[in-house]
Amino acid sequence: MALIELKHVVGGYGGAPILNGVNIAIEPHDIGVIVGPNGAGKSTTLKAIFGLLKVTGGTIEFGGENVANSLPDRLVPKGLSFVPQEKNVFTSMSVEENLEMGAFTRKDDFRATMAWVYEMFPVLAEKRRQPAGELSGGQRQMVAMGRALMSKPRLLMLDEPSAGLSPRYVIEIFETIVRVNKEGVGILMVEQNARQALAFASKGFVLASGQNRFTGTGPELIADPEVAKSFLGG
Repeated sequence: MALIELKHVVGGYGGAPILNGVNIAIEPHDIGVIVGPNGAGKSTTLKAIFGLLKVTGGTIEFGGENVANSLPDRLVPKGLSFVPQEKNVFTSMSVEENLEMGAFTRKDDFRATMAWVYEMFPVLAEKRRQPAGELSGGQRQMVAMGRALMSKPRLLMLDEPSAGLSPRYVIEIFETIVRVNKEGVGILMVEQNARQALAFASKGFVLASGQNRFTGTGPELIADPEVAKSFLGG
């Protein structure tokens, strides 16, 4: 059974819909990458899943349950986490306080999860007492991901995780995403570095005008001449 499955999802912020029948299915072991031109509905798809905009048609099934239009505070305890592209850390709070905020829905002892996050991101352990606002862009992205992982999600959604990062941090963030996935967390991400992200994606979705244009494995999409020409810069 798919971990998450979108069937013919229609939705937006009022007015004309931005999503016009999006179909996405991710298995628990998958890394799914959504690519496409600006305005295609990529980030909107993640926000629709996380209850941040109104879905007016279709279904969103997570773990076999239709969760369309559920609010985030209901989705997080079910195992869904979302890292937005912007304003994704509490800048005045320390790294460790940010991570603790990620565990706010948990009633159990989360120290083992925090140790795991520090193992995943060693630089955060070194800077645990430092305000997140003093970190580099790449390190802030690690804080945002670490905080999302503190809720022990089954699916981690990432909106443009490499945006604005230096090439070194882009590689580091992508390597970490693969490691998190190997630890048993499904990944669904929107990414501007399309060719790089599709190279390690088990599922790829090319959106245009709020609809699927192409679907396949990452390597299949990279090898498709039409996808390469229209969406990957040749």
